[in-house]
Amino acid sequence: MISRHTPNTHKKLKNAYIGIAGLGGLGSNIAASLARMGIGKLLLVDYDLVEPSNLNRQHYFIKNIGMKKTEALEKILKEINPYVKVKTKNIFLEKNNIKTIFEKVDIIIEAFDNPESKAEIVNVVLKDMTQIIIASSGVAGYYSCNLIKTKKINDRFYLIGDEFSEAKPGCGLMSPRVSVAANHQANLAINIILNGGDENYG
Repeated sequence: MISRHTPNTHKKLKNAYIGIAGLGGLGSNIAASLARMGIGKLLLVDYDLVEPSNLNRQHYFIKNIGMKKTEALEKILKEINPYVKVKTKNIFLEKNNIKTIFEKVDIIIEAFDNPESKAEIVNVVLKDMTQIIIASSGVAGYYSCNLIKTKKINDRFYLIGDEFSEAKPGCGLMSPRVSVAANHQANLAINIILNGGDENYG
C-alpha cells in the first residue's frame, strides 16, 4: 500500500480511526472500501445478525448467515487487509451511548436504514461531540446513480444521497445505488483525512 499510495499518504490513512454506525448495505460496503484503502483502525457498531435478505446489497456471504454482523464483517475485513485494526461493539446505538462509544474516533460515518436513528446520531454528534459526521439520505431504488451527491451541510456535517429516494414496495434498497452511496461516504472520509474535506460539495 505504501507503493500504491506513496509513503506520506499511506501514513495519514494508517493513523486514522473511523467509526461506522450500522453494518448493513451502507456500513458493510463502507468498511470494505476503507480496509482496502489501508485505514489504520475501524470501529464497527451494530447489534444485528446476517440474514438471507441482507445478501442483495450487503457485503456478506452465504456462510455468514446467522452470524453477528460485527463478527462476520471483522472476518471479512481481515481477509481484505489483515493489517487494519478492527474494534467491534455488538450493541444497539441510542442517544445515551453514542458519545461514549464514538468518543475516540476521528470521523463518524452514519450508516443506518432507520430515519429516526439517522437523525438521532447526527443530533448527538453535532450537539455534544467534536467529530465530523458523514450521513446519508435517499439511496433506495434504481434511479440514476448520478443523483447521489455529497453535500456539505456545515464544517462537521456532510450528507450523501439524493435526499428523496425512500424504500417502498417495488423500489427497495438495492445493491447498485447503496454501494454507490457507501463509496461516496468512504471516499469523503478519505478526502477529509488527506485533504481536510476541502472540496466544493455545494
